Amino acid sequence: MSQDVDVPRALRGTGGWLDDRFHGAKGVRVLMHKVFPDHWSFMLGEIALWSFVILLLTGTYLALFFVPSMSDVVYHGSYAKLDGITMSQAYQSTLNISFDVRGGLLIRQIHHWAADLFMVAIMAHMLRVFFTGAYRKPREVNWLIGIVLFTLGLIEGLFGYSLPDDQLSGAGLRVLEGILQGIPIVGTYASYFLFGGAFPGNSIIPRMYLLHVFLVPGIILALITAHLFIMFHQKHTQMPAFGNTEKNVVGQPFFPYFLLKGQAWFFFIFGALVLLATFAQINPVWEYGPYTPLAISSGTQPDFYLGLLDGALRIMPPWEIDFLGHTLSLSVLLPALLPLGLILGGAALWPFFEQWATGDKSIHNVNDRPRNAPIRSATGMAAVVFYGVLWAESANDIIADQFKIPLYTLTWIARVMVVVGPVLAFIVTRRICIGLQRRDAGLVTHGVETGIIRQLPNGEFVEEHRPLTEEERVPLADKPSVEPLPAPGSGPGAGADANGVPAPQMSGLTGRARAIANRAFAETVPLQSNGHGPGNGSGHGDGRAAGERAAVEAAPDDASATADD
Repeated sequence: MSQDVDVPRALRGTGGWLDDRFHGAKGVRVLMHKVFPDHWSFMLGEIALWSFVILLLTGTYLALFFVPSMSDVVYHGSYAKLDGITMSQAYQSTLNISFDVRGGLLIRQIHHWAADLFMVAIMAHMLRVFFTGAYRKPREVNWLIGIVLFTLGLIEGLFGYSLPDDQLSGAGLRVLEGILQGIPIVGTYASYFLFGGAFPGNSIIPRMYLLHVFLVPGIILALITAHLFIMFHQKHTQMPAFGNTEKNVVGQPFFPYFLLKGQAWFFFIFGALVLLATFAQINPVWEYGPYTPLAISSGTQPDFYLGLLDGALRIMPPWEIDFLGHTLSLSVLLPALLPLGLILGGAALWPFFEQWATGDKSIHNVNDRPRNAPIRSATGMAAVVFYGVLWAESANDIIADQFKIPLYTLTWIARVMVVVGPVLAFIVTRRICIGLQRRDAGLVTHGVETGIIRQLPNGEFVEEHRPLTEEERVPLADKPSVEPLPAPGSGPGAGADANGVPAPQMSGLTGRARAIANRAFAETVPLQSNGHGPGNGSGHGDGRAAGERAAVEAAPDDASATADD
């Protein structure tokens, strides 16, 4: 701490007492001076964090009144329409929270909206990380943690909206039971163990309550803590811009700017959730009634993040096969495993596939612009369209009713689009990225149109262009480049040695596949020099000249140009 700072005596004494015993002054000083990039997209992760905090707070309040029991009772509460109806204690306590506990309905609504916002924020945050390449070395582990958090969020959401034991949540549990029983050999035993007997049993609500309130949130909290610590240690990535290099972090300090910004963001998110909970009703369980296995309500859709699985079940044909004396219900097994397996498994393997295809094992602290990675962006959009088609199909009955389209016609449209849609999205996105690269190359080469038209001596009219400023040119001119790998084979230019022996990593079927992937990732629009020099870099190389970078590092008083090495 600087000696010219006037610290109150009480604070100085308390801080000195704590530091003498726990030696935390150095760590606190490092935290206070930590620099975070000031880009709006980085706040998506903050939304997920604060939504989870709100989930913990509201969930604790609801746990004080919820009764996780499936024992039958006769309801005589405030909701007169269900008076005298036999229901479980779980459903009765949910009605009591909604109508008899002061503020209970508002807290229930906030909790449910916070759960949806948590999943929205995780999905948006993961898409931002994927499209900008922020998962690359050294952040592969944090990327995998994010995928696990998303998966746990799906499980936590399923358990959460199943706890009230209403007709809608019971239908969801019925689907879960069918999925479990569709697993070969062990499925029946898994279903019997989870439900405590034949469906619906008497144990599923108490068991889900323990998982929903204690186990899964504890794992999520531990993973979020690890995620933040790894991010803090490895430093945040930053967007390509003038002055941003692989060796610095340009942004705002944690104290006081980012600390106050985070607190304001929390209250803004909480306020938005309160407004949603007040004016936009969600999950009105009293309208659905208590669960009975003999009935099913129309228009039953899960929360949006699980719509993928429901849509996959709706478009799957009724396929069954016999295998080693066992009946495999492919109509249930494939929709349960294939869509999420493709999305989550593909996302987990992608950083390592990209590294294998490009041969790039360098450290990346500066992100890519999505247009400069056409294959990555096209693959991401294909996954988004795949997810979107299945999500829309989860409401095919409502869509058919509202738009007067035959249900089976919608089903066949979805069956075709789930295959054709991602392919079209891949092709269109790749072409858009290449087109945007050509536009950037034109701006770097010719400059920006000024709108001033001049007539040349020969009578031709031309528009004047001004050269780009350094701040404008750096993000356009500094593009990541993928080094081409040796071509497979032993012919000329195939990467063979003097004896015609090809490089070991490029031989065989794997080598040919790697060469194809490498050429795809290397696709780019080259930039032509406009006579203004190569620029100062965005961080994909060394970037700035040494003197320029030192000027940024030597400006600690300027919060917008603070470097954290």
